[in-house]
Amino acid sequence: MSLAYQLDTQQRYTYQDYLRWPDDVRYELLGGEPVVMSAPSTMHQRVIRELVTQLTIALRGKSCEVFPAPFDVCLAADDAADDQINNVVQPDISVICDGNKIHDKGCKGAPDWIIEVLSPSTASRDLIHKLRLYERYGVREYWVVHPIDRVVMMWQLSADSGRYGAVLIEETQGMQASGLFPDLVLEWDVLFPPPKPLVYVKEPPPGDYYS
Repeated sequence: MSLAYQLDTQQRYTYQDYLRWPDDVRYELLGGEPVVMSAPSTMHQRVIRELVTQLTIALRGKSCEVFPAPFDVCLAADDAADDQINNVVQPDISVICDGNKIHDKGCKGAPDWIIEVLSPSTASRDLIHKLRLYERYGVREYWVVHPIDRVVMMWQLSADSGRYGAVLIEETQGMQASGLFPDLVLEWDVLFPPPKPLVYVKEPPPGDYYS
């Protein structure tokens, strides 16, 4: 029987429980509630693949590392025990600059930059629940890429307030710099080629049809 049918949705679980579960079903823990992760679409995977490729090249030789899902991120204090952690997420892309947070099972603590690629089944989770979690635990920059509408929503953590400022929404075209890494520029047109200009053909005069 699949684990999905054995979990009690009324019960709250911890990372200690999570580590005992088999790998045949992917879950996230949000406030101790297990959330099944659906299989991503082909477009979703293409976007992640290209972004990871660009980020990996841009960060080569630097202290920051790029990790695509599946990659467990435990949002908790450094000294939290496994049975005290109830938020475990698998962001589509995590950029982590503090190597002390990385261990053989994933990351403990907030990544510096998280990118999620939106899909209909994850929209509310990414734009509401995870947005609050990432702000609370200090993810310095958070992007949500919408591959259908071809926009990217970006939040940056204020050093003064520890809160996200107003969301910045841009079209996924041309070049896009990160607020956290100003020298890092992503090329959207590789992923989303601009539409070809329409070519209008001038109709010949009626008499020319039979000339």
